[in-house]
Amino acid sequence: MFAKHYSHRLPAHYDMGLIRRRASELGPRWDDTPGLLFKAFIARERGVFGALANQYASVYLWSEPAAAGAFLMDERFQTVIDSFGRPEIEAWLALDVQWGDAAEARALYREHVQVEPEADRAALLAAQIEQSQVIRGREDTVAVLLALDTANWRLVRITLSSALPDRNRAREAYEVLYLARPGAEVLGHE
Repeated sequence: MFAKHYSHRLPAHYDMGLIRRRASELGPRWDDTPGLLFKAFIARERGVFGALANQYASVYLWSEPAAAGAFLMDERFQTVIDSFGRPEIEAWLALDVQWGDAAEARALYREHVQVEPEADRAALLAAQIEQSQVIRGREDTVAVLLALDTANWRLVRITLSSALPDRNRAREAYEVLYLARPGAEVLGHE
């Protein structure tokens, strides 16, 4: 599996209603995407849920890395470039994915754990998977993804929650505008 994230910082007075409409219009087009497990259309709105700036972003989990690459090279990604410019894309190796019992995602949290050079990497991974299992057990958890950012030697945890965003829960909290999950059944969740 392969995960990626990119974001676009928007001007302070940007009409975030445009972003919400964009997500509601484009989101359903992703519901049948081959090789995609999920795509979260996410945003932060300045002054809402503790956000300091306006931001529009996407997080993807692909079962097939070739499908992720094809997307970046086709007309669907050209739409992103035409609207917001070509973003820097963070690419991660997915290590663990778990689905919770909640259905509708309203918030996405992103956390990092640095992998220090002297760390027992296997023990660190086991501990972080155990932490993901704890998160999965929460009643508001839709899904939790643990991935390795190989460029920066850190573990990245993405948690999708049915509760409204709470900045106190994680340093990075986003509002989920749309969650496409065409491959959820591959992971045993529909």
